[in-house]
Amino acid sequence: MQNSSQSRSAASAPDFPWALRVYYEDTDAAGMVYYANYLRFCERARTEWLRAAGFSQQRMAAEQGLAFVVRSFQAEYRRPAVLDDSLLVLTRIERLGRASIEFAQRIVRGDELLFEASVSVACIGTTHHKPTALPAEVRAQLSAHVAA
Repeated sequence: MQNSSQSRSAASAPDFPWALRVYYEDTDAAGMVYYANYLRFCERARTEWLRAAGFSQQRMAAEQGLAFVVRSFQAEYRRPAVLDDSLLVLTRIERLGRASIEFAQRIVRGDELLFEASVSVACIGTTHHKPTALPAEVRAQLSAHVAA
């Protein structure tokens, strides 16, 4: 169980926007974005969020032997995206745990909500593949981007 110092609500945290265009390769036989591609879009947006926050996943793996892996992913598909759509993936941290980060992500086309997801990412050791507490400097770096 987490105490208030281990978890911070991000209800008022600004969403990080990552823009993308839907290409033919993203669509299925019906001309809509194939369902699994929404997961790819979310993965890329989380990576770009971390990069924009000044965080290097490669450095963490190389120097500390730590990596992030998706632990759980819950999604709601609201409306389809189609070829040539201009989309925004909006990402924010909902909770920062001892060894995990919970992200809220939405994909929108203009003002229209197409997709939303809750993603739990665990920090693991790259040699033993078991959950590992976020190092203090990583926690501080991520906490600086979570609104109180």
